[in-house]
Amino acid sequence: MADDELEAIRRQRMAELQAKHGEPGNDQQGQQEAKQREAEMRNTILAQVLDQSARARLSNLALVKPEKAKAVENYLIQMARHGQLGGKISESGLIEILEKVSQQTEKKTTVKFNRRKVMDSDDEDEDD
Repeated sequence: MADDELEAIRRQRMAELQAKHGEPGNDQQGQQEAKQREAEMRNTILAQVLDQSARARLSNLALVKPEKAKAVENYLIQMARHGQLGGKISESGLIEILEKVSQQTEKKTTVKFNRRKVMDSDDEDEDD
């Protein structure tokens, strides 16, 4: 009787997991559609916020440094959602934003030398 109960619990748990995660084929398609909708939404917001020359500069940046372009896009979308932008941003305004983001994400390189103490032959020469 315990085996029947255990099997029923297993089937119920499997059904819950399948319902939660969905079928593998349908889930991937749903994820693709969600990503596509998100990309379209980002593009429409950026089209409303940036003028043509600024969009061209941002797309050029995305080709060279995709991480930085994504950070700038996120910053612009956040500013647009909070109503902090007063009209379309020109190319010079985008350059200022790029400089601001660059300063925030700037990586500082430090070099540290670990000098090992080795027996020098100079110490022996002093005895002579």
